[in-house]
Parts: sequence; C-alpha cells; structure tokens
Amino acid sequence: MALDGVQALVFDVFGTVVDWRSGIARDATPFLAKHAPAASATDFADGWRRRYSPAMEEVRSGRRPFTRLDVLHRENLEALLPDFGIDPGKVTPDELEALNLAWHRLDPWPDSVAGLTRLKAGYIIAPLSNGNIRLMLDMAKRAGLPWDAILGAEVSQAYKPTPQAYLRTAEVLGVRPEQICLVAAHNGDLAAARRCGLRTAFVARPVEHGPGQKIDLVAEQDWDVVAADFVDLASRLGL
Repeated sequence: MALDGVQALVFDVFGTVVDWRSGIARDATPFLAKHAPAASATDFADGWRRRYSPAMEEVRSGRRPFTRLDVLHRENLEALLPDFGIDPGKVTPDELEALNLAWHRLDPWPDSVAGLTRLKAGYIIAPLSNGNIRLMLDMAKRAGLPWDAILGAEVSQAYKPTPQAYLRTAEVLGVRPEQICLVAAHNGDLAAARRCGLRTAFVARPVEHGPGQKIDLVAEQDWDVVAADFVDLASRLGL
C-alpha cells in the first residue's frame, strides 16, 4: 500500500479541510453592510487572507517572537479595513473581535467529515495547521471534525513551512517522520513536509480561492497518494 508503515495522518486545515473563503465572506457580509455597503465580501476575504503569510513570515524569520494566529488575524483585520474605506477607529472592539472569530466558524468541505471519519478507523488523525489550538477546537466542535487530537501551532511554536512545524508534530504524536503523512491541498506544504521525511497525500480543492483559481489544481510532484477528496483518499487506503 502507498502508506505502508504510516500510523498518523495529519491535515492542513485552511483550504484542505475547511472552506475559508466562503466562511469569511459569509461572516463579513453583515459587517460590510454596516461599514462599507459597496464592498465585495469575497474581495474582503481574499484581502484578509493575502496578509496571512506575510504576517507569519515575521515569526518564521525571527523578527518577531511566536505569536498565535488569532492575534495575527486581528492585526491583519485592522490593517485591512482602510483598504475598504473603513476607519478602524469607528469600529468597536467587540465588532472586530466578533468578525475575527469568523476563522473559528469555517464550514468543512462536503466530503471532509465523512472522509475523516473513515480515515480515523485506520489512522490517528489530527490537524497540522498554522491555526492555534482554540481556533482548531472551536472549528472542530462546530463542524463535527472527528480529530483524535487537537494540535495547533502553539505545539510546535513554528509556522509552516518551517521544518519544526512538521518534525515537532511527529514528535508529539510519538512517531517517526516517515510514520506520519501530511494531507494537504497545497503542493508547497507537501514539498516542505517531504523534505522533513514525512509521507504526502494531495487532495485538490479547485475552488479554494474562488472560481478563477490558478494554483494547486493538480499534483505537482509524485506524492505518495493523490486523491479527489477525503472519501476517495479513504478508499485508496482501503478504508
């Protein structure tokens, strides 16, 4: 079998397990109706997400101590508001906090819960996400994600694709890197995991970034497994 010897499947979450774009746009809609009625909710979601990696790079580079993603998201939100003609000083802290928690309320892709439930029968399953523990916990409880363990970036004190993010997760789960497989919809994430000795499984999410998506539509390397979705992944693994 493609994953002989693997004991644990760990999952990228934003975009792979859950649909961040639709969820953020949904929660941003009433906020924008009040503060920027002409603004596009999907443009707002895309703009917020574009600040995600640059904010983490400040931590990855060592220019900033490890800072949980909830904090980075809140800072990015406040920085984003002027791009949509919104004065941050005219938005209450409670409004900002409620919108920031949209990342805790993201919906799973249609196959996620059923696929994870099948995969759980044969493997330890857990997130390997840049999200923090409380974010992952709230998301899992709301969406019914059947994780065996809730791991967040606080566990590794590192953001992907830093090697520590992958290696520390394997250590915490008590397995060697080659006994763990990252499941992700992002070729770059899988490449970084492979460099650390992890096994790899690609699941395409062709509308993660909307109908005009141009990246991560196909597997770009010979990953250990390539599947259409989580249910297909379970079938390919004999579950």
